[in-house]
Amino acid sequence: MPELYPYPRFSLEERDRRWAAVRARMAEANLDVIVCPNNTGHSTDFQANCRYLSHVGGGGDADIAVVFPLEGEVTAIATSAAPRWPTVQEWTTDVREARRNYGRVAVERLKELGVEHGRIGITGLGDEAGTRTPEGTIGYGFWKQIREGFPEAELVDATTLLTKVRYVKSAEEVDALQKSMDIVEMGIEAKIAAARVGVLDWEVWAAAQYGMMRNGSEIPVHCNWVSGNNPVRTLTRPSWRRLERGDMIVNELEANWMGYRAQAVQPVFVEVIDPVHAELIKVQREVFEVVRAELKPGISVRELSELAADAGRKAVPSSGPAAGALTKLTLHGRGAGDDGPIITSHARDPEHLSVLMEENMVLIFKPAAETPGGTHICTWGDTVVVTPDGGRRMGKRPHELAVAEG
Repeated sequence: MPELYPYPRFSLEERDRRWAAVRARMAEANLDVIVCPNNTGHSTDFQANCRYLSHVGGGGDADIAVVFPLEGEVTAIATSAAPRWPTVQEWTTDVREARRNYGRVAVERLKELGVEHGRIGITGLGDEAGTRTPEGTIGYGFWKQIREGFPEAELVDATTLLTKVRYVKSAEEVDALQKSMDIVEMGIEAKIAAARVGVLDWEVWAAAQYGMMRNGSEIPVHCNWVSGNNPVRTLTRPSWRRLERGDMIVNELEANWMGYRAQAVQPVFVEVIDPVHAELIKVQREVFEVVRAELKPGISVRELSELAADAGRKAVPSSGPAAGALTKLTLHGRGAGDDGPIITSHARDPEHLSVLMEENMVLIFKPAAETPGGTHICTWGDTVVVTPDGGRRMGKRPHELAVAEG
């Protein structure tokens, strides 16, 4: 075993727990092997299964594929494999060189496993929708090589199998997400400190990113962002505008710790809070707390949605700037990638709505309150852990709108 670089790592006990859980589901589904293709899309969300199973990965251009048999050695496939991946983790010792042709090496490994007439599970195949990937995530060339190499094998989509295994987090995974959340809040502190009249929006974004990166976050990370006079929708990156008094900065900040990403939404106002938002946050906070208290094992996503709607109706005042406000629930899993289940104003798949909460599910919880017509939208969010006593916030900051003083 080569000397390992000083990276944070999950334990071998965590590896054994995961592998046993996945293999139990594979046996139930009569799968001989699971293949996870390489795909670093969406800030490496699309490669979460590979890293989850192998502990190999990290970095925006670190393509990794994995062949995970029901029995036998797990294989990771990478470019520049030998110099990199045996030196950063100890879970997977069979790390093979791809020379950027990952499908070819996957076929070679499958031939060794003798699954020519077996059932080969492939994640991201597209027959089963991922949390946000209805078209799948496998490259055509990768799939073509497997299909041609195993004409008599049954190829089945294993996306849902891995998605559901990843729903409930172990103690080590919860700790990783807590570390991520701690880093996110350092980014929020840096954002508030940098947001001043006349400062470039891009500079405030850079301060937030630096606040997270200097405290251990990997890159890439997802970060939607916008600043301006009452913006209602985030953009994908900052702009070159200069901040003005009364501006609001809205974003979704994530930090990446060993591939695990907690998330937070924290609106920041420059010097003065918009009075409409000052009222909307009261409604939003009430909905958040009512639903958080019921984030317990056994409640369904659909029931949480109905609870949020009812709480919103009760919290909305009959007069003032927040009169007639509407509330919307956004809730989705956090973990090694784009975890489920998910509910938003648009994503309301019956399969996700029927999911029952389980202890140690971890989710980003960010309900919104908006004025009629959507002229003002107030969203605040934190990563929460499902417990028998309700959702436990991972963040430590107060539930309020932040103000960057002049």
